[in-house]
Amino acid sequence: MDAMPRQTSVLAVLSLVFGILGWTLLPGLGAIVAVVTGHIARAEIRRTPQTLEGDGLAIAGLVLGWLGIVLGIVLVALMLLVFGGLAWLSAWA
Repeated sequence: MDAMPRQTSVLAVLSLVFGILGWTLLPGLGAIVAVVTGHIARAEIRRTPQTLEGDGLAIAGLVLGWLGIVLGIVLVALMLLVFGGLAWLSAWA
């Protein structure tokens, strides 16, 4: 008896696509969508492993998404430190 081929999770593919978009055309928004769809895809794949695959795609989207979010937070913190420090220095001048 032939086993039915597993289908790739659409949400896993979306997670990877938005993870890439988060680094190119849609910084911020793409990263958030990648993380959300990646987590949903992994849960969906775990619930029905006999019919769905694409866990690696979902993980790649999650990694790209989380890295984009962390990098964005770090950049905002650095900007606040630099410009806040400049404002503090100019107040003393």
